Order: sequence, then structure tokens, then C-alpha cells
Amino acid sequence: MIKFEHANLVVSDLDRTLAFLKAAFPDWKIRGKGSNDWYGKPRNWVHFGTADNYITLNDHGEGENRDLKGHSTGLAHLGFVVDDLASLVGRLDNSGFQPHLQGEDNPFRRNAYFMDPAGFEFEFVQYFSDISTERNMYS
Repeated sequence: MIKFEHANLVVSDLDRTLAFLKAAFPDWKIRGKGSNDWYGKPRNWVHFGTADNYITLNDHGEGENRDLKGHSTGLAHLGFVVDDLASLVGRLDNSGFQPHLQGEDNPFRRNAYFMDPAGFEFEFVQYFSDISTERNMYS
């Protein structure tokens, strides 16, 4: 069996990105944190998630994240299934984050895309069917 455990992101402002993640994932917690030296540069890190899945944040990132409207290689987005998309959108809105893109109209799912403060795109999708052919139907 293979199971996805974590994503590791380098950000310029750890606290701002953590504020976004705390609004999006209210049940997740900081499960570990510390500091180390990364090729001669000190950095802080945080593991934020559950006992089984998490996102690692590392600070002191330099430069800009890739332009998602361009064609550069790199991460396009991270996708998460949620039970209640409207509640998630409301929590993020209350924390000052608005979606920058809505998914296509689909009777079996609804999704919204947000940019976190570090420039990473997060997709949140709510499914309205347990039938895989319906969930994975594309127009």
C-alpha cells in the first residue's frame, strides 16, 4: 500500500502561511516544530496536520513562487477533499482569504481555489456522490 503522508513547502513568512492553514484546517494542529541549518542558512520548520497527514512549512524562502498563469515547471496546486465547502470558504473569508477561482459547474462536485500567502494554490473540493464515475466525470 502507498499512502500520501505530507507535502513540504518553503515559504517566506511561516506565520502568515500558518494562519491560512489554520483557517482552512481548523482540526489540524502543530504536531512538531524546530529549527535547523539548511545548507548554511538557519531556518525554522513546522509540521501542521493530523497524526497521519501534514504539511511541513519551512521559513526563509527566497524569491517568488512560480506564476500559475505561466508555463514554468513546478507545483500547480495541492488538492483536498472537504465535507462542507461553504463552511471552509466562510472560515477563510473571515480570516481575510478569498477564493481566486471557482471550479466548473458540476452536479457531483464543487470546488474553490485559494492562494496562500506564500503563493501556493490550494484546491478544496466537496463531492456530492460516492460513485467514482460521477465524481470523476469531466465536461
